[in-house]
Amino acid sequence: MKLKAIAIASALAVAGTAWAATTRDEPIQPIQPAQVTNPALVELGKKLYFDPRLSRSGFISCNSCHNLSMGGSDNLKTSIGDKWQQGPINSPTVLNSSLAVAQFWDGRAADLKEQAGGPIANPGEMAFTHDLAVGTLRTIPGYVAEFKSVFGSADINIDKITQAIAAFEETLVTPNSPFDAWLKGDDKALNDRELAGYGLFKESGCVACHNGPAAGGTSFQKMGLFEPYKTNNPAEGRAAVTGKDEDRMNFKVPTLRNVELTYPYFHDGEAATLEEAVDIMGRLQLGRKYSEQEISDIVAFLKTLTGDQPTFVMPLLPPSSNETPKPNPWQ
Repeated sequence: MKLKAIAIASALAVAGTAWAATTRDEPIQPIQPAQVTNPALVELGKKLYFDPRLSRSGFISCNSCHNLSMGGSDNLKTSIGDKWQQGPINSPTVLNSSLAVAQFWDGRAADLKEQAGGPIANPGEMAFTHDLAVGTLRTIPGYVAEFKSVFGSADINIDKITQAIAAFEETLVTPNSPFDAWLKGDDKALNDRELAGYGLFKESGCVACHNGPAAGGTSFQKMGLFEPYKTNNPAEGRAAVTGKDEDRMNFKVPTLRNVELTYPYFHDGEAATLEEAVDIMGRLQLGRKYSEQEISDIVAFLKTLTGDQPTFVMPLLPPSSNETPKPNPWQ
């Protein structure tokens, strides 16, 4: 099998012996840089993304669970919510989330705008209400002025809040990974081991689900096709949305972009390492037992999917007024 992988790697390398004029014809395509058409809206969304005053405690922000210094996730099995509640599910990365078919593991939000409103009102997450969040922002003169500048009206509502947050999140794409460079024709971007890993990744059938620019995120699949997935996590997957028993344990296929940064893995966070995740996916989804060398090669490939992380000037949040609720994370 190792010789076969090397042969595949050699064939992939020969596919473009110099910088190609066009992108290689592969199941995964390059990530494209974000195109910002309304920078003022994005800037407002960035402030709201980092502002903990959108939570009941005044302590939790979007960035708490989707930390942009940690691959857009929190590296916990399940996230921490209001009053230090343990969340029910692993926090998926926000990076490249605009490329997904839907949001959340079960796809209950159609887009980023709809998703942005969910955690604010979730009692296990930010534990506020939309009305209270809006009321808080209305007490902050800097936000009133900025909403008027961006939207043409000083009125603040949840629709504008979520629109702004979504606009910022749409900029959180990660182009220019080593794999993207190889896709664009740079034969030196990947070494033989990484190419061998990609060859195995394709030959095994992983690309049936992990394809497109995000290398995933475009379909819902059952967790445990050849073997049942054993977990104590209560998440039902897509069935929680559709009410259909056949959708039980069907989850949105996660993106593999920046996957070396977004550990632990799966909806329950039970796979602590990439090696463990590759082994489990091989057995449960493909009916294949990878050797240690094969796992190592695939992991080497997966690490080439780490792209440029979002860089920006951290927002200076407008100060509270005397009427703004004071933070109280202990109640």
